[in-house]
Amino acid sequence: MATTLPAWLTAALDYLPQWLAFQMRVSEQPGCVVAVAHKGEVVWERAFGSADLSTQRPLTPRHRFRVASHSKSFTAAGILRLREAGKLGLDDPVGRYVEGLHPAVAEARLMQVLCHGAGLVRDGSDSGHWMNRRPFPDRKALLAGLAMPPVIEGSTRLKYSNHGYALLGLVIEAVTGEPYRDWMRREVIQAAGLKETEPDGPPAKSVPFARGHSGKLPLGERVVVPNESETKSFAAAGGVVATAADLARFFASLDPAAKTSLLSPASRREMVHAQWRDPYSSLEWHYGLGTLSGKVGDWEWFGHSGSFPGTISCTLVLPGRDLCLSIATNAVDGLANLWAGGAVQILRAFATEGAPSKKTQPWGGRWWGLWGAVDLVAMKDHVKVAGPAQVNPFLNATEIAVTGKDKGRIRLAGAFQSHGEEARLVRGTDGTLRELWLGGIQLVTEASLTKELKRQSKKTQAAKQTVKRRAGSP
Repeated sequence: MATTLPAWLTAALDYLPQWLAFQMRVSEQPGCVVAVAHKGEVVWERAFGSADLSTQRPLTPRHRFRVASHSKSFTAAGILRLREAGKLGLDDPVGRYVEGLHPAVAEARLMQVLCHGAGLVRDGSDSGHWMNRRPFPDRKALLAGLAMPPVIEGSTRLKYSNHGYALLGLVIEAVTGEPYRDWMRREVIQAAGLKETEPDGPPAKSVPFARGHSGKLPLGERVVVPNESETKSFAAAGGVVATAADLARFFASLDPAAKTSLLSPASRREMVHAQWRDPYSSLEWHYGLGTLSGKVGDWEWFGHSGSFPGTISCTLVLPGRDLCLSIATNAVDGLANLWAGGAVQILRAFATEGAPSKKTQPWGGRWWGLWGAVDLVAMKDHVKVAGPAQVNPFLNATEIAVTGKDKGRIRLAGAFQSHGEEARLVRGTDGTLRELWLGGIQLVTEASLTKELKRQSKKTQAAKQTVKRRAGSP
């Protein structure tokens, strides 16, 4: 790593892949790639699973993903770049640049469209292109949809619109006199220093590409979902093909505090500023100019997510902490959004409670019992008993105070747990850790539990055979 990382961040990045690998096992996802940037530089990335279940090709960090609505952040950056160059103003009506719009659509200001406040239709009267039932609309089909009036009055509420961002793509073409993908590749993607990103598909045959997958239902198994096709007039809304690492680099550069960026600090502040709140969501989040924002605990974030046929992705920037993480998954039920939140909880825990000390460091590993697995995760002055099957592994985690070599006391636990009782590690004659005791609960290694369950299974089968023999005897 080119940069020196804080000790707590190094410790967090040590645990993050252990948790994600377990999440992959539990969820039976095809694949996942995660990248973390610190001070704008990608300092850690990891891939899990398969890029294509039909061929069992391993997924790598260099695989490109369809990252869908992340494209809106790229498009918004393009609009703001043109504004900085004096080519347009955010209060300009879109009808100044694009003909053939319904009069009420033409009156919408660029600012309204950028923050999804123009009241425009989401995907037109037939969104079969998002179901792989038909090709993405071309310019003619897009304009036919925009010749219809807005669905609701503008500036009344947040109303997400892919048609709106596709319209912004037409604005960029009108202002620059170039095809959207050509101008965006040069003036946004290359200007940001990205080398693994394209404004639209299909991906070049020379680059590794993550195939999309269906859910396991209704077939009972996942199948490959075609996701290479060009999104045509919708590239500005959802066409981008990128690696998780490039997403982390790009979004980190949108942090108002970033030292290098294709946008001025003022434009970046405007881009991430919350414009609309979604009052109907169970999660508190807002939309800015091509960005989402919210909180994980007391940590604020901004970024975007993306859903393309067969892939789910999410990128979060943590302002004031010089961190950005991006997660891409290649199935329609991918858990990228939940895992991004869980990853932030892991980062937050280590940042708050510190890296392991010499006293706590020996406490570690994954331990198993009939009820599942727990992870011992050492912090500065205590050890957490994490739940790797949970989206937030540290939620309501038991804490152990280390009192001696392989001895501790449960200093914090739920009312139904073993609060105040002894915790201890048991080693074999060779010094290898063999058991963990939490109060009266014995936990063992995965290999030991596997053998135990197999023995129990054999006993059960033997008992069944005995019952059958007795039932058949005179």
